[in-house]
Amino acid sequence: MSQKILRIITSTNGENSFSNQLSNAVIEKLTAGNSNTEVQTLDLTQTPLPYLTNSHISAVYTPAEAHTPEQEAVLKHSDDAIKTLLESDIIVIGVPLYNFGIPAVLKGWIDQIARAGKTFSYADGSPKGLVTNKKVYLSIASGAIFSEGPYKSYDFSESYLRTVFGFLGMTDVTTFRVEGTAIPDFAANALPKALSSVEEFAF
Repeated sequence: MSQKILRIITSTNGENSFSNQLSNAVIEKLTAGNSNTEVQTLDLTQTPLPYLTNSHISAVYTPAEAHTPEQEAVLKHSDDAIKTLLESDIIVIGVPLYNFGIPAVLKGWIDQIARAGKTFSYADGSPKGLVTNKKVYLSIASGAIFSEGPYKSYDFSESYLRTVFGFLGMTDVTTFRVEGTAIPDFAANALPKALSSVEEFAF
């Protein structure tokens, strides 16, 4: 079965990134035995999307038929990002935990794809996500352990991503974690444990 995977990189650590290595394992598992898989990589550390400005907000709330050439140019990043998202069947996102939350470049991408009339609607009086029939895999990496224990309430990455993706219609979200990479007693086994969880998961 043909499928399109959108891989999103948000870590600046390249091949040494734990979130990137975990994402690689997810994609390898997804593509195993399926030659009809197309993987498109969006490296936000190399090509970050512009952060929102007043010009962008103004363009979003101006009817399309009234857009000026300048407004069309401002919205092009958003249009392209939404088009790529809608054309994808599966989204795999590497998420290093920075200061208890997601990287700024990932938030910048989300701000560009979360757009009224394009990816969500209030047409019926209540919010409705328009990005449906997608599967999302999060590969979250952290130096401490946030999935349980005293720091669990400090993790604003997974809860935020599940909320915003769910709002946009992407409710099928699976999270893998590589955590404890900065804790001496856990660091050596952190990545092998995470990779094992991917290998054992029934995709």
